[in-house]
Amino acid sequence: MPARLPSWAWVTGLTVGAIAAVTVLGVQADRGSHPTAASAKPSSTASAQPTPTPSAPAKVPDGSGTGRRVVYSLGEKRVWLVDASEATRRTFTVWPGSVSPDLGSYTVSSRNAATTGSDGVQIEHIIYFTAKAGISVAFSNAVDGASPPPAASGTKTGGVRMRKADGTALWAFGTVGTTVTVVK
Repeated sequence: MPARLPSWAWVTGLTVGAIAAVTVLGVQADRGSHPTAASAKPSSTASAQPTPTPSAPAKVPDGSGTGRRVVYSLGEKRVWLVDASEATRRTFTVWPGSVSPDLGSYTVSSRNAATTGSDGVQIEHIIYFTAKAGISVAFSNAVDGASPPPAASGTKTGGVRMRKADGTALWAFGTVGTTVTVVK
């Protein structure tokens, strides 16, 4: 008859196995494809949302620099997270505020985990990268995940809003000092 293992040995074995499985799944998730806004569920304010790309992610615009950076296209209303090897880690559409930054290269100057936006919406993952006419320009997402309503006439807002999952990804990528390139 085989010897019985003490109960602590079973618990230790199960714990080690679970840690190994989680590690393998984490590595697979990091190497796998990363979802884009095109796969996000539309909200009830779909008419206010930019049209997601139905097929492969858009190509990073020419002239957007090199190296690890965030690329923001004013014309496409799209952001790309580009790693040091020039691979696009994620791309997604955004809702720009009424104040657009000038074309050029900036760096993330500061970050704020959460606050109330100038439009009264609770926002999170605020990443500041420039100011124009006294208005701070920053990426953020609404805490409740809703798309922003159209800006009231004459209201100046520099927030570049995105879906919640995209805001979380940008928050992880866009640390202080990260380059932000604004293109047409």
